[in-house]
Amino acid sequence: SMPSLSAKVYLHEQPLAPGYDVVIIGGGGHGLATAYYLAREQGVRRVAVLERAYIGSGGTGLNTTVLRANYKTPETIRFYQASFDLYRTLAEELDFNLLRSERGLLWLAHSEAQINNQRERALQNQAFGVDTVFLTAPEVAEVCPQLDMSCGGVRPILGAAYHPPGSIIRHDGVVWGYAAAAERLGVHVHQGVEVTGLTIERGRCTGVRTNRGEI
Repeated sequence: SMPSLSAKVYLHEQPLAPGYDVVIIGGGGHGLATAYYLAREQGVRRVAVLERAYIGSGGTGLNTTVLRANYKTPETIRFYQASFDLYRTLAEELDFNLLRSERGLLWLAHSEAQINNQRERALQNQAFGVDTVFLTAPEVAEVCPQLDMSCGGVRPILGAAYHPPGSIIRHDGVVWGYAAAAERLGVHVHQGVEVTGLTIERGRCTGVRTNRGEI
């Protein structure tokens, strides 16, 4: 069963503490996920996430919402496959419906060079256990009949690398899921707190200055 939305997902206003073990600047997907995993995996509970606007207001809220692991180098394939695997069970882990939906992803080729590129992508992915296959033009049309295979008669689709597990997910769901789960572990998520500077002593950061005081 899908996790249900409940009152526990809402964030609580917390006073800015005079000190934390970790201060994270930026309340997007990366910042909130870092706070959550610090608390869950490392037991670091005195963590503050400082967001000058509202959580997810930056790049996280502006991205394409696509999840995929069909990258082109050994390092990126392995890295994004690990990320993709985390997303598969993230809704259950965070107890928040992220509206993740597997749709399949087509990387279209419009030239002989691009066909070779997408064949290479498929083979590289398969070598690392990622589900990507090369499709001919008729196979592309069968997978996605809505496509105009002629592309207006300008650059016809000649083939594609097809990544069946390619998905979309609600980026705001990811943000709020991580934020609420982190808060349940004791993390303070501060919205409307702008960092104005850092306090450096002998080459070491010892404080963070904000529009609401110093940490």
